Amino acid sequence: MPKITRIDHIAILVDDLDAPLSFWRDALGMEVTQVKDIPAEAAQIAFIPSGGSEIELVRPTTSDSGLAKYLEKRGPGMHHICLEVDDLSGMLAQLKSKGIQLINETPKLSADGKKYAFIHPKSANGVMVELYELPK
Repeated sequence: MPKITRIDHIAILVDDLDAPLSFWRDALGMEVTQVKDIPAEAAQIAFIPSGGSEIELVRPTTSDSGLAKYLEKRGPGMHHICLEVDDLSGMLAQLKSKGIQLINETPKLSADGKKYAFIHPKSANGVMVELYELPK
């Protein structure tokens, strides 16, 4: 049976990085380890580790992406929580069998080899949930 192994990150959607970084980095004293462009997701992400997890500040890089549309509709704030799983395909099958609405019914593959998929917020009390599995 597939299982959740840890909280990987919490993603916060922003319209620019300067103001949010002044809070997380400058006010709270948290370290930004990298800022990375993710063309496949039309996003720029600032990574802020905390313990075994991260806060990710996610800024859309195009005006027509899903992230930009989400930001326009809902404004800045929490976008999703990401949970690491040991068997993503198995977890998606299990969720589908329980009637959970998935955004991705099959895993997507990131540039660094992670498999990932999203659960629709309608099935998680308004919270978008990302699941991912590390490469073996």
